[in-house]
Amino acid sequence: MRTFLLVIDSFGIGELPDAEKYGDKGANTAVGIGRAVGGVNWPNLGRMGLGNASLLTGNEIPGCPPAENPESYFGVMKEVSPGKDTTTGHWEMAGIILEKAFPVFPPDYPSFPEELVDEFVKETGVPGILGNKAASGTEIIKELGNEHIKTKKPICYTSADSVFQIAVHMDVYTLEELYSMCETARRICDKYNVGRVIARPFIGENGNFTRTKDRHDWSIALPGKTLLDYLREANVETVAIGKIGSIFLEQGIDISYHDAGNKACIERTLAVAAEKTENDQFVFINLVDTDMVYGHRRDPEGYHNAVAEIDSVIPEIEKYLSDGDIIAITGDHGCDPTFRGTDHTREHVPLLYKIINKKHPGISADKANLGIRETFADLSASIQKSFNLIPKGSGTPFL
Repeated sequence: MRTFLLVIDSFGIGELPDAEKYGDKGANTAVGIGRAVGGVNWPNLGRMGLGNASLLTGNEIPGCPPAENPESYFGVMKEVSPGKDTTTGHWEMAGIILEKAFPVFPPDYPSFPEELVDEFVKETGVPGILGNKAASGTEIIKELGNEHIKTKKPICYTSADSVFQIAVHMDVYTLEELYSMCETARRICDKYNVGRVIARPFIGENGNFTRTKDRHDWSIALPGKTLLDYLREANVETVAIGKIGSIFLEQGIDISYHDAGNKACIERTLAVAAEKTENDQFVFINLVDTDMVYGHRRDPEGYHNAVAEIDSVIPEIEKYLSDGDIIAITGDHGCDPTFRGTDHTREHVPLLYKIINKKHPGISADKANLGIRETFADLSASIQKSFNLIPKGSGTPFL
């Protein structure tokens, strides 16, 4: 048996009850995109029940009405853990619920504590840092890239998430040198419980800087075992694609592909799906471009088209799967490109859970409705149960 879990990064589907505490009341990533583009073109997600799921949070996605006989079980999931970041969302869907949010740095200069900066400069040997504030990654290299090239000071910045990001030009530092800086920063940031350290290499000339695909994340150590560990211990082969390996520090993962960008991750997913295996297998995929390239940059059309590309390959993945195999699709938080600001939004995420049955693909809508799940962790418990395991960690199986 095989299960493919696709996380469309930041694919929210309506504000959570506590969204107002985060300044996110009214956010709805999927609906906002639908309104902005005059109706979405996501036919396969629609057939799976995305439109049905959206009604559970009170809104219809323009262009994606509910299906009468959806091809998958559908629902939405609440995030119990505080926060609205990548690490928190992925950890919760893998069975870890956090009691405290990762701390975030203040947005204005200086964002980072003086002691953190001093230790980073001393241990890396760099001549100081630039930035030291919250910023868009593309905007800050536009602002400080030329000064960075002249001074060799790395650009260090944060966001509304718990992150310490380091941007350097590839003519100033090698990728190995950047990664070494990040490893040092990770060790230092552990003292501050920072969620992630992120490498942000870029190339080009002043006025035309572009980030490369060599981004890499260093997450804080996990507080315990996750879905990946439980499956691996039960002899289920675990495969990670995209930044999953970085989010989980490779813990519980048999094979980890660090492909960058949706195109490469989709190609890898299709290649893995095409490989016949006698093993039980769980494939965990993160598709980051919706968030990184379009959500934060508030580009609803680009976001729509990225989801449309994912939508178009769903049948290709399914053709390699056998009856009883599973394809599940969800998000890890929201990032409504039609909402104010440039940060993540505190939202429900969709839950589409399709058990392959090629002779009888449809399910009556009343039987397919999984409702509003009280935690992302229900996904972990359900996937464990699908492999005939007694679920461990947080969450309740929905089937």
